[in-house]
Amino acid sequence: MANLSKIRREKMLEYLEKLKIMNHDDEHIRAITEIENALNQKKYGLVWEEHSEKVDEMLEHNIPVFVEQAERKIVADTNEGYNFLLEGDNLHSLKILEKTHKGKIDIIYIDPPYNTKNKEFIYDDRMVGEDDGYRHSKWISFMQKRLEIALALLSKTGAIFISIDDNEQAELKMLCDSIFMESNYITSFIRKTKSMTGDDGNGLNIQHEYMLVYARDKSLLKFKGEPKNFDNYSNPDNDPNGIWCAADPSAKSGGETTYFAIKNPYTGRQDFPPKGRFWAFSKDTMEKYIESGRIKFKEKYPENQRGFIFKRYAETMEIKTMPVDSLAFTANEFMNSVATSELKNVLSRGDFNYPKPTTFIKQLVKYAAHKEATILDFFAGSGTTGHAVIQLNQEDGGNRKYILCTNNENHICEEITYQRLKNIQAEFPHNLKYYKTDFIPKFSEGEKSISEKMMEHIKELIELEYAIELDHKKYIILDDEDKSDEIISEIENNGKLFICSGIFLSRRDQRILEEKGVSMIEIPEYYFRDELREVGEG
Repeated sequence: MANLSKIRREKMLEYLEKLKIMNHDDEHIRAITEIENALNQKKYGLVWEEHSEKVDEMLEHNIPVFVEQAERKIVADTNEGYNFLLEGDNLHSLKILEKTHKGKIDIIYIDPPYNTKNKEFIYDDRMVGEDDGYRHSKWISFMQKRLEIALALLSKTGAIFISIDDNEQAELKMLCDSIFMESNYITSFIRKTKSMTGDDGNGLNIQHEYMLVYARDKSLLKFKGEPKNFDNYSNPDNDPNGIWCAADPSAKSGGETTYFAIKNPYTGRQDFPPKGRFWAFSKDTMEKYIESGRIKFKEKYPENQRGFIFKRYAETMEIKTMPVDSLAFTANEFMNSVATSELKNVLSRGDFNYPKPTTFIKQLVKYAAHKEATILDFFAGSGTTGHAVIQLNQEDGGNRKYILCTNNENHICEEITYQRLKNIQAEFPHNLKYYKTDFIPKFSEGEKSISEKMMEHIKELIELEYAIELDHKKYIILDDEDKSDEIISEIENNGKLFICSGIFLSRRDQRILEEKGVSMIEIPEYYFRDELREVGEG
């Protein structure tokens, strides 16, 4: 079958080669080359008008940094690590996280704007609705920038979960196929959102939405389902091999070697495999099972029943957990109304649109992450992800950490996200730091260099990367060589000493730190590298 598009494209490219000969000055060659590049771009996938954002344009002239809001810090246990709430546009926060958490995030869950026709999606400080002819293009441009950074943040065994509804589900799937690779697509879970009998205008009652799942590397991601239920196992005959249940020892495939009779020693009756089936084991294996008691013969049984019981022992089960069902989130406990009730209980308000319940987030984290995982939500909204992570830690003894990013539109970060995390402290105590994005102009007059200005915000980056607080006791920055003796003598055992570039410790100092079990960490140059090169200081 002929590829007609390819044929037309090749004809155009041939014509462009002729134009190069006829117009060989630099200006024409550049223009023709741009047309060639456009013709040779990918031939399948999304097509959209790319848009820029004001928040993206800000990065052309400014370097984003974090500034801690110390008055909002919550300390529940000084021996535990910290979780983080990052206030600001999530693109700016993601740019900074790319410095501290590249390849370190185990789970990303996001609930982005669904781009409905009701003007709930804000782009460039404007509400985007059905009347905007570029609303799909703007949404895709918005998501592309953020998802590309999300890919860089995921660990080798990491996964991203994205909630979405019908408005952009198809577009999001194709965008994610491009960014995360189609081969790393896991599935689309279905989540039940409501149980009402409303009519969408076409006689339908839409009660669900989707959650797309992609792995950083599908071959390395293994979901962990619920533990296998052994309620139907028992040991009525005190079998030394442990609890067991009756199982069918026949299989669909086999041959002459696995088609034979098993004779009941009590009745003399012989049992063959059911019609069209074979025994799953050879005759020698079956005889060993009879000898060991795994095959238990009945003394009395109806004519239409088999004369023996084949035991499946719990201890021999290779699968200790059940596979995760793609309909795992269709129970009523995952509906929006459950989340609304949770917010009313925690914040005494239920006016937040379309929140997700903690049961939903807890379940997906349990399925795909270990107990020391770092979970990122850069559309944090009401803070469900943080709430769910800490609740799950309390339930199973985990030590997971969360990082939440949200803007402060309508004071959402201060009055909803932060307040929720603060209000759950009595029930789920945990440490929290609150950072706010700020900016350093790339090209500005002043006494301080860009490097000096960025060093003023190095504290936040170190704390974020290591989930700690620089307390001048166990965790200290050494930025002045003259203070090295004082700091080395004061730092506590098993601490961390962060050393600025250009400061060198003597062998004596290194030996003292090693005896104290202190980790010596040079402040990484990747915190500043790209920005300093751009402004000519690198």
